[in-house]
Amino acid sequence: MEQVFELEMQVRDYECDLQGIVNNAVYQNYLEHCRHKFLHEIGLNFAQLHNDGIDAVVIRVEMDYKQSLRPDDHFIVRLTMRKEGNLRFVFNQDIVKKDDGKLAIKAKVFAVLTKNGRPIAPSIVEEALRAKGYSFE
Repeated sequence: MEQVFELEMQVRDYECDLQGIVNNAVYQNYLEHCRHKFLHEIGLNFAQLHNDGIDAVVIRVEMDYKQSLRPDDHFIVRLTMRKEGNLRFVFNQDIVKKDDGKLAIKAKVFAVLTKNGRPIAPSIVEEALRAKGYSFE
């Protein structure tokens, strides 16, 4: 997909550890929230897909921690998407601080669609992307 989807968020105090920085596991929540918002924007409804027997499953996550976020920091989660092979698709995601644009997290999230527990081609994702003017890279 050529376009970048962006979601602005803010660190909440309870997401931080004793060091006063966002706990490393919380970043995955930020990334997931952005993916869900993006998929919702292109017209994919997880509940409906599940009711139809289709589930999106994360199969791998790669994260590079570059700079810590702190309480009250405003940040932007950026997302692009590409297809990898016939079954997998990859969300390339960055988290950047809003005030200075510095990179906090660089991540790749690999996913597949399954139906009845078996991987299927992501044609439903491709169709939804195309309908909203996006495409796989």
